[in-house]
Amino acid sequence: MQTHYVIETTGLRKVYGTKVAVADLTLQVPRGEVFAFLGPNGAGKSTAVKMLLGLVMPTEGRARVLAAAPADPRAMARIGFLPEHFRFHEWLQAAEFLDLHARLSGLSASVRQRRIPDVLALVGLSEHARRPLADFSKGMLQRIGLAQALIHEPELVFLDEPTSALDPFGRMLVRNIIRDLRANGTTVFLNSHLLGEVEMTCDRAAFIREGRVLRTLRLHDAAAGRMRVTVRVAGASNGLMASLATFCVSGSAPQEMSPGVIELDIAGEDALPQIAEHIITSGARLYALTPQRVSLEQLFLEIVGAADSGQ
Repeated sequence: MQTHYVIETTGLRKVYGTKVAVADLTLQVPRGEVFAFLGPNGAGKSTAVKMLLGLVMPTEGRARVLAAAPADPRAMARIGFLPEHFRFHEWLQAAEFLDLHARLSGLSASVRQRRIPDVLALVGLSEHARRPLADFSKGMLQRIGLAQALIHEPELVFLDEPTSALDPFGRMLVRNIIRDLRANGTTVFLNSHLLGEVEMTCDRAAFIREGRVLRTLRLHDAAAGRMRVTVRVAGASNGLMASLATFCVSGSAPQEMSPGVIELDIAGEDALPQIAEHIITSGARLYALTPQRVSLEQLFLEIVGAADSGQ
């Protein structure tokens, strides 16, 4: 396995009794990337993260994290983790809580003295350093959890739903932190249901279902290379729908949303003048042509499917 990948798995599988939690996870995450792990409920995301962290042993397959086996202390010391369902020491003050995790990470007293105020400021909690966690709101707890994940300046950070309890200010703060981490060369592995947040922060995404990676895409390239176009026409010939199919991306076809309103997915904006000319040449009257960039939500539904697992 190649060392320039901070995470690399081959055929990773986890079975609990008769239940297959992860069927065949194969992925590669390059260093310095913000990588999203996307899938419906019950897709195996949490189990996969636990295997990468050495918290759960795989049934089959191989994994390397920071060029070491999961749970190798030398690798784990360079990893930060914010779980989705966290339970922190409510009797500790915020600074005491961070000091505990900094000591567990092996930081010296002088480094702890510097890092604790730095990370409290980073997550916007400087004024609450001496406040017990029992008095924190859920959003504040999520931010102090992010601070503990970053206290030891890790090379790789796992963030499981890091903005689920945050207000718009908190989400913006976390987005900025993730961007700063990437700028400093830190790799971020992000598991989130908030596709808008993923779209704004991530470089690539793996789409998984039933414990298998269906597709991995570079998000900005995928979004830039796809457009959804809505055209409103009158007097269209019977063959217009079929002829518009030549402009569609592979695997898609024009859809008549209502009489005279047609929707099609195209490879890029360069095709727009050709579509307009084609419609007019066919004898139809073109009243509107509205392009729209394909969103991550649309890509998700297209790749993973619209059916909920029910879990």
